[in-house]
Amino acid sequence: QVQLVESGGGSVQAGGSLRLSCAASVMAGRIMGWFRQAPGKQREGVAIIATGRGRTYYTDSVKGRFTISQDNAKNTLYLQMDSLKPEDTAMYYCAATTFGALWSTAPEKFSHWGQGTQVTVST
Repeated sequence: QVQLVESGGGSVQAGGSLRLSCAASVMAGRIMGWFRQAPGKQREGVAIIATGRGRTYYTDSVKGRFTISQDNAKNTLYLQMDSLKPEDTAMYYCAATTFGALWSTAPEKFSHWGQGTQVTVST
């Protein structure tokens, strides 16, 4: 069982920055991702990375503002969020696939989820 614990959420004004962290029990061989869900909306993939394979994905609305990265020695996933906008307000979740899973950005392909961390961006 993969354990994921997010941290780093909070409240910030528009234009500010936050860095989310996800402490994972294991990341090797898995696709890791950050997803978000705002009230009344579907969960969406924000940024996805294939551990050890150098492949990344960003949803269009965050390209150029968010950066996903990993520290494999610490088994930690990060999401650097800059130039935050009110529409970025959501619960952010860290997720992982099973070992050796094929590339996907679909939430249903991720088997393991953290408890979430709230990000609130005010005007």
